[in-house]
Amino acid sequence: MTKALYVHGPGDLRMGQCETPSLASGEVRVALKRGGICGSDLHYFNHGGFGAVRLREPMILGHEVAGEVIEIGPDVTGLANGDLVALSPSRPCFDCVECKRGLHNHCLNMRFYGSAMPFPHIQGAFRQEIIAGADTCVRAEGLTPAEAAMAEPLSVALHAVRRAGDMVGRRVLVTGCGPIGVLAIMAARRAGAGEIIATDISDTMLDYARKAGADACLNTARDAEALFPYAAGKGTVDVLFECSGAQAALVAAIPTIRPQGRLVQLGMSGDMQLPMMQITARELHLMGSFRFHEEFAMAVRMMQNGLIDTRPLITHSFAWTEFDAAFAMANDRTQAMKVQLEFGPC
Repeated sequence: MTKALYVHGPGDLRMGQCETPSLASGEVRVALKRGGICGSDLHYFNHGGFGAVRLREPMILGHEVAGEVIEIGPDVTGLANGDLVALSPSRPCFDCVECKRGLHNHCLNMRFYGSAMPFPHIQGAFRQEIIAGADTCVRAEGLTPAEAAMAEPLSVALHAVRRAGDMVGRRVLVTGCGPIGVLAIMAARRAGAGEIIATDISDTMLDYARKAGADACLNTARDAEALFPYAAGKGTVDVLFECSGAQAALVAAIPTIRPQGRLVQLGMSGDMQLPMMQITARELHLMGSFRFHEEFAMAVRMMQNGLIDTRPLITHSFAWTEFDAAFAMANDRTQAMKVQLEFGPC
């Protein structure tokens, strides 16, 4: 048995026991070192879910994790005890109709760590030890455990940029500058974006966006008309990455998108109403961006090669036994960008 961090309902986090079975073929045992608190973890903690997704049983949180391989199962190659690995939470079946289409992030039998979408829920990775498929472990030599745990949110941003298509020279708008929004700025810039505008209602978050490479950072709480110049004519923005999940941010940004521009929705907080006449009349490309799969290994390599530096986003770390304080800090957007848990003995 090992200890794990369960959410039982809104505001109800508890340490509990979970089993650690013997290793099967192709599996390794990993001692967790770092885990980032994600927006979805906060939704489960604050509200018991998001949108129609609700907790129906206690669930281990966490899917942004890295750790050290401590035991190797049969038929595992390419990993050794002591290796630092980033663990991909994306575990598709590779056999359903969506997997066979190459859409692994839409697997009908997905076992994504810490998800209440199916029932029974898919238990997460905030635990002392976890059994993982060797194919989900990406060696992260040269990175710290804190950096390796950032591979998951970076993968989300990389998938969104991939969905948006050619970035070279594009004018990009990012609404919502939490971790995903700032990582989207980094990924879009690395992909060749010519100009990046960022909006948020927090000056603290906008400061991170500026340091990440945004050319203009606009506080739309202080200036409700800040985006008006970009809505000139029929709009001047090529690509919108909507990362807040807030209807007000989305509706305010749509007039800035040029005819046949792209709107990529990443933020998830429930259903939103859209101004369909604007979308139709300007022939906008409306698309969602959900999770990732093959981008995970690329995220690790990009950090290893110094192409994207996620370290400035890691603002706070807490011993995982101090989970109450860690989640309180993660909820405070005036101070925290990315809060991580440090795993070890209880």
